[in-house]
Amino acid sequence: MTEPEKASKRDLLWDGCVNVRDLGGHPTEDGHETRFGAVVRADSVRGLSDEGWEALAAYGVGRIVDLRWQAELEEDPPRELSIDVVHVPLLGERNEATASEIDALLSGIQDPAARRSTMYVEFLRRYPGNFASAIAAVGQAPEGAVVIHCAGGVDRTGLVSALLLSLAGVAPKHIAADYAASEANWAEGTAVWIAEAETDHEREFRRFLSRMPPEAMLQTLETLEREHGGAAAYLRDAGAMPEDLGAVRARLRG
Repeated sequence: MTEPEKASKRDLLWDGCVNVRDLGGHPTEDGHETRFGAVVRADSVRGLSDEGWEALAAYGVGRIVDLRWQAELEEDPPRELSIDVVHVPLLGERNEATASEIDALLSGIQDPAARRSTMYVEFLRRYPGNFASAIAAVGQAPEGAVVIHCAGGVDRTGLVSALLLSLAGVAPKHIAADYAASEANWAEGTAVWIAEAETDHEREFRRFLSRMPPEAMLQTLETLEREHGGAAAYLRDAGAMPEDLGAVRARLRG
């Protein structure tokens, strides 16, 4: 199967979501590739239509790992789910003080890749235990595919996906390419969303959010390698159990 064919197979059409793809088909550094049907990354699945939920169930999903804040969950439409759901608020408690600190850190950084990478590295430094918990939720999942999602499937989901693929032995350039695929998935609605911003500041922030260059994830992974020796070492330092890291690797590699 060629890389375009693999990429096409990775993209999943679940009605109500726009940024859904399987983490299978990525080459590993030792000559293998990640397994399809093991882990799926997505924007919020709570926006799925009935048809979308049917597609999710038909894909063999056994667990959903929800990375959103508690306040985001409270806005979900009511729906009884028969699938196991684990909530791991990746970025802790949502509060204005933390948001202001991160805004100050990003102030003056104009390059989209550098700005996003700076934000991602800060998330990894602030919430290591939460990242370890998210990885454990995947490693400890029952049989079937695991869906990981946040709101847009870009930042929180992107970071957890990068850690998962790193554990499976996928090279940074392929991880970064997977991350960057979200930009095209969101592109159709981006122009309208930017135009609807009520202030120039909000408009500028939305333009930033619409850019997902692969260099952002490459720079993040380079920092992780420099500061911790890679994803596995970072997660061990964060308290992840070796058996959970091994289970993630086995799940993605078959």
